[in-house]
Amino acid sequence: MAEENAFQQLHEDIQDAYIETQRDLKEIDVLIKQSAAEVERLAQRNAQATSQTRQMTANYDTQPRDYIREVYEAQIDVQQRLFTMRGQLEKLQSSQRYLERLFDFQRRYLEVSGNNESPSSVDTASNESPARGSSNEQSTIIRIIQTEEAAKKNLVREMHDGPASSLSNFILQAEICQRLFDVNPDTARDELNTLKAAAASTFNNIKNFIFDLRPMMLDDLGVVPTVRRYTEAFQENNDTSTSFAITGVERRLASHIEVTVFRSIQELMNNALNHGHATQIQVSLDVGGERVTAVVEDNGRGFNVDEIWDKDASEGIGLSSLRERVSLLDGEITIQSTSGQGTKAEFFIPTGS
Repeated sequence: MAEENAFQQLHEDIQDAYIETQRDLKEIDVLIKQSAAEVERLAQRNAQATSQTRQMTANYDTQPRDYIREVYEAQIDVQQRLFTMRGQLEKLQSSQRYLERLFDFQRRYLEVSGNNESPSSVDTASNESPARGSSNEQSTIIRIIQTEEAAKKNLVREMHDGPASSLSNFILQAEICQRLFDVNPDTARDELNTLKAAAASTFNNIKNFIFDLRPMMLDDLGVVPTVRRYTEAFQENNDTSTSFAITGVERRLASHIEVTVFRSIQELMNNALNHGHATQIQVSLDVGGERVTAVVEDNGRGFNVDEIWDKDASEGIGLSSLRERVSLLDGEITIQSTSGQGTKAEFFIPTGS
């Protein structure tokens, strides 16, 4: 009797959660449509601002300084807003996919439990009870949240150690220059040259940082050009030889597939460098008719695959969360690695065409 009551309570809880998930899906659909419209509007404004900047650059010598500054500031502002909105839209679409899977799980559970009145009648083909399934689904969501939070912490740390630290140094150098102008103009000029070089270096670092965070060319050109550019930049910025090969038909894929493919390759390459200390990384991408397949192979120090799969994303190197993201799109990932002999990671995602 107690078991039946517990099962009935579980059924009612999931039924309530099912209704709530359905409501959340409707709300997020509205937000996605609003965000997509805003992204389109900002993209048009960005195109206009880019055109205005080109025209201004062509007649740079004849333009007033205030006008030049105004044009550049306007373009930077619209690009930042576009970047932010694209990130928000991507996050909403990702959340929508998670909710759809949760909604499907809840629906299937209610269909099964609605046709069978007792816990003993649950389908045993999977050798898993409804409560266990719910636990696994909840565990997936928890790991996704943890992965997002770990990414945010990493972003904050990189911003603090990179651009924020550089800006503090700029302010200090500017104050030094200001004081030196009246007493030693030559030294002040040297300090300004140093400041200019540091600003140029920081600007390049910020561009690379933005590209790693969310390359706009992923939306504009697709995953193949973006991965090609990323591997080139990866080699330029790190003491690591990289190569990229493409097979199949180079074409655009669904946005969520392109994002997942790029992020997965990016994570695997960073793992090869930061954890495997690889000096050579080979990336290949096969865009087939029914699925896209990616392979990332390195000559790093390797690792015990079974141990790494069990590590949490915030403690290990994120392979567990990567597998979850790929599996959410009905894909699979396999890792082959031996200590001291490098790593080969391969994953595929159905393209639905």
